[in-house]
Amino acid sequence: MKLALIVFIGAGIGGVMRHFMNIGITALAGSSFPYGILAINVVGSTIMGFVAGWFAFRGELLPELRLFLATGILGGFTTFSAFSLDTALLMERGEMLSAAAYVVGSVVLSVLGLFLGLWAMRAALG
Repeated sequence: MKLALIVFIGAGIGGVMRHFMNIGITALAGSSFPYGILAINVVGSTIMGFVAGWFAFRGELLPELRLFLATGILGGFTTFSAFSLDTALLMERGEMLSAAAYVVGSVVLSVLGLFLGLWAMRAALG
């Protein structure tokens, strides 16, 4: 239960950070392109690289801190950072075909899933 609370608090912080960063970037750059979400995904993935690198090469931090930072804050900020880390791990293991399948599958299936959800709700509510 303690670990779930750590993730919960971190995710709340990350979600608020994502919200305010998106609002700020959209106010500056406009809403014709999702610049805010693009920036959030890039920043979150970069920070995930720092966090993963720290744990890989220094590792002495508490597992609770890893959960708070990586799963909580960065997970609430952007799940794209976890996607990026998973892709990098597959690539570092030399599993290029698996990495490519994961990237294409994640993007294509997620977009298709979104359209499926929209279609289902339009059919049910329309």
